Amino acid sequence: MAVVVGVVVLRRRFVVVTVRGPSMEPSLREGDRVLVRRRPLVALRTGDLVVFAETPAPSRPPTRPALPDPGRVDTAEGWLIKRAVALPGDPVPREAGPALAVLDDEVVPPGRLVAIGDNPGASYDSRHYGYVTADRLLGAVLRRI
Repeated sequence: MAVVVGVVVLRRRFVVVTVRGPSMEPSLREGDRVLVRRRPLVALRTGDLVVFAETPAPSRPPTRPALPDPGRVDTAEGWLIKRAVALPGDPVPREAGPALAVLDDEVVPPGRLVAIGDNPGASYDSRHYGYVTADRLLGAVLRRI
């Protein structure tokens, strides 16, 4: 019984994510698998690789994709992996892109972060849509597996 409880607890805290697309190259490549620990925004540090729900189109209400299996996630299934470059209280990196340049905030507000892909030419990220809200956050990448 203790083993079953242990497995359930681990699956709630950790998720294996398969990378799809070139947005995080050269750090992560298509098909790489990473171990993600579910973490709230307050537990993140600048520079962490984060997994969060894809930003919905402006005409649709925000939704968080359902996880078909709580232990495995595919980034093609509505989840994105990006690098956290600014957290609440950090200066807004306006020079990073047009969506950030037009924000009125001097610092990133509570409950939000700025996340950018390592491959600027192939990444749709905060430079295009602005902040990522904490309610979309799945967690932080611990390591490649």
